Amino acid sequence: MKQLRFLMASASGLAGVIILFALSAIALAAPYIFPADPLSIAGAPLIPPFTDMSFPLGTDRLGRDVLAGLVHGTRASLAVGLAAAIAAITLGTIIGTLAGFASGPIDEALMRVTDAFQIVPSFLMALAFVSTIGTSMPIVVIAIALGAWADPARLTRAQVLSIRESDYVASARTIGMHPLEIAFRQILPNALPPVLALAAIIVAAAVLTEAALSFLGLGDPNIVTWGSMIAEGRNVLRSAPSLSIIPGLGLLTLVLGVYLLGEGINQALSKSDRGGDQ
Repeated sequence: MKQLRFLMASASGLAGVIILFALSAIALAAPYIFPADPLSIAGAPLIPPFTDMSFPLGTDRLGRDVLAGLVHGTRASLAVGLAAAIAAITLGTIIGTLAGFASGPIDEALMRVTDAFQIVPSFLMALAFVSTIGTSMPIVVIAIALGAWADPARLTRAQVLSIRESDYVASARTIGMHPLEIAFRQILPNALPPVLALAAIIVAAAVLTEAALSFLGLGDPNIVTWGSMIAEGRNVLRSAPSLSIIPGLGLLTLVLGVYLLGEGINQALSKSDRGGDQ
């Protein structure tokens, strides 16, 4: 695929792919590297990093292995980011396609709903939703997706509006194809590439939102996350700063990888639109 070739030729895109591939490999291997529960007590509390080879990154206040938590936290962060992005883009593209293709009162009604969600800061919406409904991981994913679907919806609508008068769409109408089939089989596939470029932004925002919720104690208490590790470390920030710094670096690495991949995707789409001349 031409876009994939352009992506791999981009320095930022290649760096993002490498970072995310490495993190994904760590996430998939987590149950095999550390099969025990990362929340279980494994040793003496507050062992400093690099002083005991049984615990390379040390232990926290309760004696839990920091490296095990870091590795399992990779799974949680990636799972939340990807699940929230998929849910937000799926909902956004459906609403944006319906609004752009139908126009008239349906478009107006759907866009007013989109405006209502867009004016509320996504983190505040997630905070209110989780505080009200509960703190399980599926609830966190839904809460993040509810704050993120409006931008894909608006972008999809704009793309559909620019495509719906194309010749092939007129031909589909002429042969009697059902309007929903035209919208979702003929128009949506051609409107998707710019929308998918938003996925990187949504994943990064979802990872940070989940970390913030966990930091505030509103994440799933049965799953170790980088946000909960940072929150645990803040209580001993002066005496053991590594407990917050280490998961913070993991969070930074993941967001950086997603950002670089997003930059690479944008560059690849731009080159593809120009026919690869530059």
